[in-house]
Amino acid sequence: LMCAGYIAYLGAFTLPYREEVLQSWKEALEEKEVPCASAFKLATVLGEPVKIRDWTIDGLPNDSFSVDNAIVMSKSRRWPLIIDPQGQANKWIRNMEKKNSLAVVKLTDGDFIRKLESSIQFGFPVLLENVGEELDPTLEPLLLKSVFKQGGSMCIKLGDNTVEYHENFRFYITSKLRNPHYLPETSVKVTLLNMMITIDGLTDQLLGIAVAKERPDL
Repeated sequence: LMCAGYIAYLGAFTLPYREEVLQSWKEALEEKEVPCASAFKLATVLGEPVKIRDWTIDGLPNDSFSVDNAIVMSKSRRWPLIIDPQGQANKWIRNMEKKNSLAVVKLTDGDFIRKLESSIQFGFPVLLENVGEELDPTLEPLLLKSVFKQGGSMCIKLGDNTVEYHENFRFYITSKLRNPHYLPETSVKVTLLNMMITIDGLTDQLLGIAVAKERPDL
């Protein structure tokens, strides 16, 4: 229950605020006598150690905040829109999806829709970089996953074109804005994730680096 709430609501917030909300949820559960663990951590419930290790090898920062964000991204049904002013998520996604022929596009590219169409058709992942506070209306069917069956295969309509939809297709959106204000109608179509580094996250990352250097056996 706590994980579902975390994935649905807490992605857009900073670490201290997430912890505050989780604490209040825990107290509410205790009040209603719903059994729950004394300390809740998303990574212990939904995290797969092997997967997390792969993510960190691909460049995901090794602090709990980033790991939680990656878990939310992998478990949510909507495509992620990541607030990423330091570019850490961008670097991680590029490394993680490189072997799957990742297409990196910007809304300003002339052939942006064409690249998107061919990736959807062949099941290649797409990273849409540097978006502002508004998304291209053409992306609407993709964000809503408006997939339909036509002639025995799954299809999606992009603009005027109908494209075959490959089930392996993945879509990531990153923004370099530090504090973007997305309209509610945008927010409900994506999973908003805040991957901006805070002092706590930085401390956590530095600890990880220090331990790796000083005590690699750990």
